[in-house]
Amino acid sequence: MYRVGVDLGGTNIAVGVIDENNNIIGRGKMKTCSPRPAEEIMCDIVAAVKLAAEDAGIALSEIASVGIGTPGTVNRETGMIEYANNLGFNKVPAVQILKSMLDVEYKLENDANCAALGEALAGAGVGKKSFIAVTLGTGVGGGIILDGEVISGCNGAGGELGHMVIEMDGEPCNCGLIGCWEQYASATALVRQTKKKMQECPDSLMWKLTDGKLENAGGRTAFDAMRKGDKAGTEVVDAYIRYVAIGTVNLVNMFQPEMICFGGGISNERETLLAPVRKLVEELRYSRYCTVQTEICRAMLGNDAGIIGAALL
Repeated sequence: MYRVGVDLGGTNIAVGVIDENNNIIGRGKMKTCSPRPAEEIMCDIVAAVKLAAEDAGIALSEIASVGIGTPGTVNRETGMIEYANNLGFNKVPAVQILKSMLDVEYKLENDANCAALGEALAGAGVGKKSFIAVTLGTGVGGGIILDGEVISGCNGAGGELGHMVIEMDGEPCNCGLIGCWEQYASATALVRQTKKKMQECPDSLMWKLTDGKLENAGGRTAFDAMRKGDKAGTEVVDAYIRYVAIGTVNLVNMFQPEMICFGGGISNERETLLAPVRKLVEELRYSRYCTVQTEICRAMLGNDAGIIGAALL
């Protein structure tokens, strides 16, 4: 028997069949095309599952379970997607709809929690009892895993790491708060910080790296400029790294996990990002005098973390 993981995103529905070694042996993919009726999206989830099974060379009867990682808040007990803004979902009985189309066992969880579970059980966190995954992407997502279980609170909305406040009078966040970590440590925030510095420093090398066009600035622009000795680029990177570190210190102080791993596009900077983050965390954490300390590393599974984590639900 095989398990299937579904990573339901605002753009794509990505599905994978995993074997007993947690390797993806078959894939299926459909466009989400949201917003549209939930029933249509559920129908395409089933279609993508069938494509993945065909790709893996297995029959649908060989699927033991299907796990689904979805944006938003979910009720794991009822199989309800309570709310998912970017899908236009509100009180969608996802498991009930899916079972009427393909009668297998389904499990439902938040997509960031699925990615964290994938990393914890099949990636960077294998063997760790307490583990936090952070994704530095369009926003700041993540999940908290304790003894192989996702910690999502009394209502399924826990683990929203990006929405801890690190600046009381800071940038407004689309969640309604002010100064969320997401507004300082996401890739989106880094691009915004880069463009602001470029406007302040017309002689910065960052202009040359972007062909003189502000709209060409991306997540690598400041890092590339820093590597070439550009002062403005270095200032952007130093400030960004401090923002990442402050949120990380908060996670360390609250949970003291064995490991925190970072994924998302910015994590591709590897030790250029992580080494100075570690140094700042070492200086600022409450537990600086403890013998055992949290390990900080890069995620291993990339875009497959959500699929594998969903399958392992």
